[in-house]
Amino acid sequence: MTYGIQLWGSTKMSNMKIFQAFQSINLRLLTNAPWYMCTLLKKPGFQTVRRLSLVNFDIQQKHPQAQRPNGLLRARYGGRNVVTMLPGAGIGPELMGYVKEVFLKGGIPVDFETVQIDPKSDNNDDLKYAIMSIRRNGVCIKGNIETQSLDSAIFSRNVVLRNELDLFVNIINVQSCNNISSRHKNVNVIVVRQNTEGEYAMLEHEGVKGVVESMKVITKTNSTRLARYAFELAKNNGRAKVTAIHKANIMKLSDGLFLETCRNMSLNYPDIKFDDMIIDNCCMQLVSNPHQFDVMVMPNLYGSIVSNVICGLVGGAGLISGKNYGDHYAVFEPATRSTGSSIAGTNTANPIAMLNASADMLEHLGHKMHCYKIRKAICETLNENKIHTPDLNGTAKSSDVVQNIIKHIVTYT
Repeated sequence: MTYGIQLWGSTKMSNMKIFQAFQSINLRLLTNAPWYMCTLLKKPGFQTVRRLSLVNFDIQQKHPQAQRPNGLLRARYGGRNVVTMLPGAGIGPELMGYVKEVFLKGGIPVDFETVQIDPKSDNNDDLKYAIMSIRRNGVCIKGNIETQSLDSAIFSRNVVLRNELDLFVNIINVQSCNNISSRHKNVNVIVVRQNTEGEYAMLEHEGVKGVVESMKVITKTNSTRLARYAFELAKNNGRAKVTAIHKANIMKLSDGLFLETCRNMSLNYPDIKFDDMIIDNCCMQLVSNPHQFDVMVMPNLYGSIVSNVICGLVGGAGLISGKNYGDHYAVFEPATRSTGSSIAGTNTANPIAMLNASADMLEHLGHKMHCYKIRKAICETLNENKIHTPDLNGTAKSSDVVQNIIKHIVTYT
């Protein structure tokens, strides 16, 4: 009450400053944390949640049709973040166990709310609870979630999750590792993928028996959001070129709209070179000369294909992480979204992709030092100690890799 009397009694303070002061007081009372640990909103409707190489939200979302956040408070108590964890199927649960072990031994201030989703369930109750948890916590780390039900009313849970949370962009940054055998060295490409529409709209029907139609949805609004994100990402990271991947020579309306939107967006960034490439030629060019690409932007299905091809160029599914962003929420996972059921429980799965996803999550949450420690430990394990799992032509077990990473992290503290 003392604060309220002093603030409203001052004639020199603007309404904006009064608003910010009240937010600071309320947040400190809620979290019982000192002022420097509070997540304050600098302006109404503005949220600085993306760090370092990620695109500034205010710049990204200046388009009037883009959705804007409501400044929701995130689950943070006493300086610790609460994160939703979806282990998924296959190797997901054991990889999440490694993440928890690394975080525990490294003293990382993150608590996990684990939500199990039954892949054989014929209802969406588990999925609804998972989405509610992510909306409450704001951040999620996940494995690939299988959907084994044959009921046509049960859609892919991975797709539903991305659509419900409006995670419109998926980003993977593919970089070569020095001591990992691959056909191409010094690869460094960013793939920006549309995440909620295209062929993944899940709009199918059988109008005539034996004839199934599947609808591909491309909208100008989401194409604009994606194109702006790609160019801002290139601009903020010193990248020189953005390449749009499409099939507009065949799908003239849908992919034509996407390509036209990217071309129009490129006019706002004269310092960044723009070109485009047809998806089939793109796959051949990736295999033969990946160094010609810098930032690649593409619709949903092409992104799935390109992500798997380019990850294969630098060592396979076990190395690269993926980031999914919307206006309000962020979800982190391995880039190729593989289940790995055939090697589940064998202690041979490569844990690096999931640990890289956890480092991306820490960067997003602002725990930059802990993020740096995990990435440094991963780099030393792969490049200096050369502890590699079978997918990298090594003989180490998953637990060997994790224990070596923990050993490095402990020495940094």
